[in-house]
Amino acid sequence: MNANRTAQITQIIEKRHPLGQKIGNVEANLMSLNLALHNLEKHRDRLLTLVDESNITTQLKEINFDTNYIDILTGLETLAKLKVRYSRNTLNIGVVGRARQGKSRLLQSLTGLTAAEIPDGDRQHCTGVRSTIHHHATGETYAEVWFHSENSFLEEVLGPYYEKLRLGVKPITLEEFAHKPPPPLPQDLPGAAEPGAMYEHLGRYHKFVAKYRHLLTVTSPYRITKNQIREYVAQDTADGQRVFFNYLAVREVKIFCNFPNTDVGQIALVDMPGLGDTGVGDAERLVKTLGQEVDAVLFVRMPKSSGDYWADVDVRLYDTARSALVELPLNLWSFIVLNRTDANSKNGDNLHNCQDLADTIAEKHLQVFGYAIANCADVETANTKILDRVLDYLATNITTLDQQYASTCQDRLLRIQSQVDAELEKARHALGHATQRERTFPLFLQLFGQLWNDLTSGLEGLLRELKEERNAQDLDFKAQVHAAIQACRRDPGIPSISQIESRRDRCGGYPNAYYEYLNEIRAHLSQHFLSLDDGLKQAIERVKSQVAEILVTCGRLGGLTEASGAQFLEVIASQLPTQLHKLHLGFQILSSFDLSYRGLIQHRIRKHLDGLTPDETTLQLSKSPSAQEILDNLKTLYAEAVYGCETALEDLLSEPSQAAFAIVEEFVDRVLRAEGVETEWRIFLEEVRAEVWPKEFEQLGERTRIRQEWLNSVEQVAAANQPDLMRFLTDGHVR
Repeated sequence: MNANRTAQITQIIEKRHPLGQKIGNVEANLMSLNLALHNLEKHRDRLLTLVDESNITTQLKEINFDTNYIDILTGLETLAKLKVRYSRNTLNIGVVGRARQGKSRLLQSLTGLTAAEIPDGDRQHCTGVRSTIHHHATGETYAEVWFHSENSFLEEVLGPYYEKLRLGVKPITLEEFAHKPPPPLPQDLPGAAEPGAMYEHLGRYHKFVAKYRHLLTVTSPYRITKNQIREYVAQDTADGQRVFFNYLAVREVKIFCNFPNTDVGQIALVDMPGLGDTGVGDAERLVKTLGQEVDAVLFVRMPKSSGDYWADVDVRLYDTARSALVELPLNLWSFIVLNRTDANSKNGDNLHNCQDLADTIAEKHLQVFGYAIANCADVETANTKILDRVLDYLATNITTLDQQYASTCQDRLLRIQSQVDAELEKARHALGHATQRERTFPLFLQLFGQLWNDLTSGLEGLLRELKEERNAQDLDFKAQVHAAIQACRRDPGIPSISQIESRRDRCGGYPNAYYEYLNEIRAHLSQHFLSLDDGLKQAIERVKSQVAEILVTCGRLGGLTEASGAQFLEVIASQLPTQLHKLHLGFQILSSFDLSYRGLIQHRIRKHLDGLTPDETTLQLSKSPSAQEILDNLKTLYAEAVYGCETALEDLLSEPSQAAFAIVEEFVDRVLRAEGVETEWRIFLEEVRAEVWPKEFEQLGERTRIRQEWLNSVEQVAAANQPDLMRFLTDGHVR
């Protein structure tokens, strides 16, 4: 193999991985879509028990997701295969054929393994499980074994036998299967020899269960040496003794060895058990493996030297493989190997019959990208005439094949999206229009007129009251101020004589102690005023509650939320569409308005604390200070500061009343007096009329609720059915 081809294959594999991740995202979304469709269908079925209008029930029944479910399931299966394909670290070549056609000999020639690792035989089937053989350039040959769990063994191995042979309910535990033989075959089961042979296979699982059941609990992967491989992949020893039963518990084996062609690169060969045996599920496993694990498949056929032809079993095998990947025609990724034997072989010289079969490949519609007549047992011939040709073809064409495969899958998903969208469009209109406006609008206009009169009277009345009181002291705030001043006088934080003396000793002098106490007392005093925040907020909360009460009693908005007071205003503001900008702005301004100590008061009283600032104080110590002098100065300065703050605060006692009037007047301007705002009220209230006037619009409200819940379910499906969520390709290319 040339280095350029090796690099090409490596690059192809590297480009596949990002697409595998994108496919995983689309796969998850498709599962979400499937769940949303099932929920919508359940919702539809509930509605059919609630709605008694014939036209609506007819439209609901016309919504049919059955085809969508089938398409989604098929899409998920396709995505699963595609994701495995693009997540692999190798290009895989599958080798398929009926028993005793030379498949194992070909694999031996390509991998350098022997009959000890890849069993071959001339009598019964000897290979029992699927093996994937990886090129491993360094180290010794070894293998990793993946075993069935008890559950997968019951479901995937035994279950198909019980179903196909109509043996009743499959065992629910391995213990039950071990102690209870399979029931007899039904007398009316079609066929004769084949069901009997299948039943014998199942009997083998039962008869030898004690020899392999312990392997069902072994953690996978389980590493084994080269010499142990045959014990896990074969049914018999090299001399034909059928003594191996481990394979019955094995799901897959991966073998790592150094291929004769050491430049083969990231290539793996998938060895499928020879077909033609009567194991149930062989064909299904072949289809699954080819669809997910294989990039190219080799059909191995050894013509008899005495004369041969393409039999029905060959055509069926080809058709079985073709069904594995309907998105990508089999002729683009399959190759026929006609196993050439010479006169010294047990089969004899079959060259002429190889040529005869080659000449009739097209006649039998066995469409492939190529074929070779080659001796599978000859290492050089197998590598040059078979492996090199296939690898050259893959290196040149696999990117195009990937694009064709992925594009076909992409198109299928977009068709699903379009089909679901068509059903959703029917669903959106199934319950008719949102309202029966022609019948209800006159009633709404009458009710709105009364509400508008009540609302304007209520708000204007409140505004007049606030205007009359806007210069009055706010009693709550006044009480809070009084409490703060009392706290200042009760807790001045002024030190005692002994404390001053102690501070003087620590600081190294009376002046230093004095300046420290000034800063500390100022900080102590200012914190007493922080509680004024509560008084200011209470004043604004009170007026907000007054507005909210009018909106509930006169505006009938209580049905829109259970919230009250200031929180009521916040909820209504959040419910108002931003398109109703005048109305929305008014509620937003009022609900977010607040008074705070820092914003209104702090800067007005801080100037009265200057006397307690060392650089600005009016009382300096004498040249011969004492602790008593410091104490007297501190008391004097503190009293002056408290007096100044009290005086300043007395001038602010009407501020909350003035702020309350101002914010309510602003609110009224926005929601009652602004040009066009009455129209906005009408638009808003018509949308929520069933909640505002529940008795008058009770039936309509129920209908609106039902319709809205239905539309919500529809939109949940629509959210998972966006075209962009179905795409994993960019501009139709694999990237």
